[in-house]
Parts: sequence; structure tokens; C-alpha cells
Amino acid sequence: MNHDCNLSEGRKSHHSDKVKKNLVTRLNRIEGQIRGIKGLIEKDTYCDDVITQIAATQSALNSVAKILLEGHLKTCLLERINEGDTEVLDVVLLTIERLLKK
Repeated sequence: MNHDCNLSEGRKSHHSDKVKKNLVTRLNRIEGQIRGIKGLIEKDTYCDDVITQIAATQSALNSVAKILLEGHLKTCLLERINEGDTEVLDVVLLTIERLLKK
């Protein structure tokens, strides 16, 4: 069961069409939220309302990251550990650290 997780010339994702569609739908919604925030700023909307929309957008991005991380842990990471590549744990820990700093 190769998900192209180990390609040295460039790793690729392994998402099913269903997951990919879900992620694209979420990202399209986030893209709309970003445009909405830009519009709020252009209309001189009260700062607290803009910040609330920014927080909602950050939450939506975190949801996308969580879906990606879960898939990565359950497929690529597990596959590479089963192949004896435990160094991948350090890489994923750095990824998680970057996510938590946001």
C-alpha cells in the first residue's frame, strides 16, 4: 500500500477524492472569509467585528490543518514508521510545534 509518502524527488499527498473535496470546500469558504475581512476593512467596519471574523477564519484554517495532520499520521507517518524510519517522528513533531505556535 504505497501512498507516495517516501518519494525523495518530492513527496505527494494521498487524500481520497472525498477528503480532497472536503478540504477544497473548506478552503473555498476560508477564501471567501478572507475576501469578507478585506471588505470589512475597506468599509471601515468596527475593529472588534473584524477581529471576530479573523478569529473565525483562523479556526477554520485550524480545522483544515487538523484534517491534514490526522490523515498524515494515519497513513504516511504510520507507513514510514513500519518501514523503520523513526526519524519521521522528529519531523512531525516540528510540524505540530509550528501549528501550536499559531
